[in-house]
Amino acid sequence: MELFTASQRTDEISFGIPLAAKMRPTSLDEIVGQHHLLAEGKLLRRQIQVDRIHSLVFYGPPGVGKTSLGQVIAKSTSKAFTLLNAVTSSVADIKRAAEEARTRKQINQKESILFVDEIHRFNKAQQDVLLPHIENGTILFMGATTQNPFFYINSTLLSRSQLFELKPLDEDDIKELIQRALSNTKNGFGEIQTKIDPEALDHFAHIANGDGRKSLNALEIAVKTTEPNKEGCIHITLEVAEESIQKKQVRYDKGQDEHYNTASAFIKSIRGSDPDAALYWMAKMLHAGEDPRFIVRRLIVAASEDIGNADPRALMLATAALQAIEFLGMPEARIPLSQAVLYAACAPKSNASILAVDSALADIEKNGTLPVPDHLKDAHYSGAKKMGHGKEYQYPHNHEGHFVAQDYLSEVRHFFNPSDQGFEQVMQQRLDIWKSKKKNKNSVKS
Repeated sequence: MELFTASQRTDEISFGIPLAAKMRPTSLDEIVGQHHLLAEGKLLRRQIQVDRIHSLVFYGPPGVGKTSLGQVIAKSTSKAFTLLNAVTSSVADIKRAAEEARTRKQINQKESILFVDEIHRFNKAQQDVLLPHIENGTILFMGATTQNPFFYINSTLLSRSQLFELKPLDEDDIKELIQRALSNTKNGFGEIQTKIDPEALDHFAHIANGDGRKSLNALEIAVKTTEPNKEGCIHITLEVAEESIQKKQVRYDKGQDEHYNTASAFIKSIRGSDPDAALYWMAKMLHAGEDPRFIVRRLIVAASEDIGNADPRALMLATAALQAIEFLGMPEARIPLSQAVLYAACAPKSNASILAVDSALADIEKNGTLPVPDHLKDAHYSGAKKMGHGKEYQYPHNHEGHFVAQDYLSEVRHFFNPSDQGFEQVMQQRLDIWKSKKKNKNSVKS
């Protein structure tokens, strides 16, 4: 005897499914965000509409709809859809899916999409297994990754795929997702009387940080853990929203894309003389658990590359910050680090140092090295003077201004061009004086 009806069994099965999974879009028009890919007239939308899809790789942060987009494409193009997760799947799973696709194509003349989530988790050999099945048309491959595909996906696989980058959802997108879930009677909470305050909706949208799944998970917690009021309505206030969503998760995977993107924004903000932006990116790195020594190493580079001798104290302060964080440790180390970052951002800027050394290296690479002039060679060993080493060398400290006009290269070379910023103005003035003395000496010789 059947104890439960079919509908009761279906309800029980779906009971444990997260709201985010139940609310997955079923058509292109239900997908929230990604207007740069799916708006009318955009390439990907046109390909889907005319069923001219090639192998695809979707790249983007968590919770932006990569897997959902793959499923929608399968439904829109009437193709079979097989989902594998690279974390739990093996080469045998790939071969099994390919064999099923081959059989399906032979018997039903139906094409198959093999969607591999977290494709970056497959090693090179596992990724290579996909290639023959893609090339002979057995499967239409789709992959999703949160990591930079150019670092984690084989170039041979990428060359056979179109790459589309999905962006984080903006706050309006998140709000639309939440409102849909609250009104959807089939998969959401449409049959439950609910009210959400604008402040609570704003909080969900902001704290989700572009992650649609995170926002729906938080909404589900709020609805399922809040007691109805006297009118039988579940009222989601700002306080309820704050309790239902965890502390904002910073997108910052150490050693991965966001790590380097944030470090890049940090350096460019210093270079651009924006202390607030530089301090923000530094704070983001510290908040995400970055090693302060990594931050100060980047700061030391910036102090030389982007400030240089326009303000030599920037390098001194940066290296002092390194010593301070080793001595103090966190959280106190954030203070001298902040001081050094703010000083660097506000300092006059010059890239003359890096341009000079790169110019010298390029000259050596192109022309080879110049011989050391005899008068500059080491004359401190027996027999050196017999070979002419040190002959006619003039000791600058014996001359007025501790300078004497003499040649220090066997051929004329010029690499250093001080800027008009900060202390480099003084350096240029000195160089002009010394250059004038050399010119006068040469004119006397002639």
